[in-house]
Amino acid sequence: MSEQISKQQNELVKLVDHYTTGQDGFHTTAISSLGFARQSTITEPDYHVYKPSLFIVVQGAKEVILAKENFRYGPSDYLVASVDLPASARVMEASSEVPYLSLRLEFTPSQILEVLNDAEIPIKYNENARRAMYVNPMELSMLDAVIRLIRLLNNPTDIPVLAPLFIKEILYRILQGPHGIALKQIAIEGSYTYRIRDVIEHIIINYNKAFRIQELADIANMSVPSLYRHFKEVTAMTPVQFQKQLRLQEARHLLLSESTDAADVAFRVGYESASQFSREYSRMFGFPPREDITRLRG
Repeated sequence: MSEQISKQQNELVKLVDHYTTGQDGFHTTAISSLGFARQSTITEPDYHVYKPSLFIVVQGAKEVILAKENFRYGPSDYLVASVDLPASARVMEASSEVPYLSLRLEFTPSQILEVLNDAEIPIKYNENARRAMYVNPMELSMLDAVIRLIRLLNNPTDIPVLAPLFIKEILYRILQGPHGIALKQIAIEGSYTYRIRDVIEHIIINYNKAFRIQELADIANMSVPSLYRHFKEVTAMTPVQFQKQLRLQEARHLLLSESTDAADVAFRVGYESASQFSREYSRMFGFPPREDITRLRG
């Protein structure tokens, strides 16, 4: 079995290497939910919001940090994020001779629900919430389905018919894995994770506005203690910590993309105190705003 997996992994390397055309960065494809990444150097942490997706490192290694939890994975594993999560990631193994290669396949709760219904997978509404990010060992059946999906890029006319079928197969394989319950929960209306997903969406849309915890508890139809417990179980953060990550990530983006000062950005992302913003920015990124942006641009 390991020899078969090795053979499939080698083919996957060749496919992704071909479609990244020797250029570092992220590459979109004719399959809208599928993209490839290439990096020829080890990187510093990159901060962004992970969308519900399957992530496979084809060559090299990567580390994702969610709050204080580290998820390191390489070609023998895959990573799943089942809800929107602010996290940081860095490439741990890469060189110009052996570049880091990876793929991302985004999915939606409705796609998960379709697989649950078609496969008649049992649903339990009162299961405890699970962490919405995890690493799982790679399996031959998963590799086979992913390779068939990528091969469609050579035959674009087949994509509208076959891509949805192969994606459904990939999601089915994830659901059958040891952590599949975490993915299943995002599609089950009324489950704890489903309700926390509504709260996450509210915080993301209103990231620069203050909220009351009771307001979030009402959205989730939970008590405040229950909201705290399940939110932290899903995201590894409290609602306030989650919002802070969003604000600081957006602030960094604004500082990099616009010629504006830190105090202005602080107020735009929801801070009432520029000094508090500077302290929290330094704790998250390791440098004060101005020094951090100068360093990144350099």
